[in-house]
Amino acid sequence: MIPGTAAERLRAAADHLNATGLYDRPIDPRRVRVVHAPWFFRVPTMRRFDGYALPECILLRRPLDETSDELLRHELCHVWQMRRRGPLMPLSYVVKGYWDNPYEREARWASRCGSRPRRPGAKNFSCRRTPR
Repeated sequence: MIPGTAAERLRAAADHLNATGLYDRPIDPRRVRVVHAPWFFRVPTMRRFDGYALPECILLRRPLDETSDELLRHELCHVWQMRRRGPLMPLSYVVKGYWDNPYEREARWASRCGSRPRRPGAKNFSCRRTPR
C-alpha cells in the first residue's frame, strides 16, 4: 500500500518530472483527476496497460494505493505532452507505434530518472542525460 492522497501523489510526481528539466514550464497537476477504472482495461486493446492518460485525467487499472509512483509519473508526463502538443501526441501512436514512439520513450525516461534500480546490479536512471 502506498500512502497519500491523489493530490499529494500527483504533486510529488510533478515535482519529480519538473526536476528533469525536460519541460519549458512546470507541470501543474491541480486540474488532473485520478480515476480507478478497471472496466476500461477490460477493453481488448487496453488489457496490456496499467494506466492511461487523457488531457485532464489519469485512468488506473488498480486503486491509487496499489499504483506505483513511477506509473503516476509516466502517465502525468503524457498529460503534459497532450496539453502542450495537442492532438499530434495521441496521433503519433498511429504513425510510430508504441515502443518506438518518442512520446513513450520520453515518458519512460522521465518517470524513471533518478529512481532506484529495480534489481541489484541494474543501472540507475539519472536525470543528467537526455531521453533517446
